[in-house]
Amino acid sequence: EALESYVRRLERLEEMAMAFEGVDRVFAMQAGREVRVVVDPGSVDDLAAGSLARRIARTFEEELQYPGQIQVTVIREFRANDFAR
Repeated sequence: EALESYVRRLERLEEMAMAFEGVDRVFAMQAGREVRVVVDPGSVDDLAAGSLARRIARTFEEELQYPGQIQVTVIREFRANDFAR
């Protein structure tokens, strides 16, 4: 039963973060004490990434009860590739 509640808690964190616009993927890590959010760089700029992290953290505070704290990290990655021939 404890494993089931643990998995449900991680899934709930991921579902809550996925509900925000521009979020591509979410990974709950370290027993739910850290949530990494990967966003679409085309729809979320650098300033919005910081704001998004705060909004997700506030949502966790308002809707969940948990011991300690949850670190929310928003990752916005832009890649440019070229080839030398």
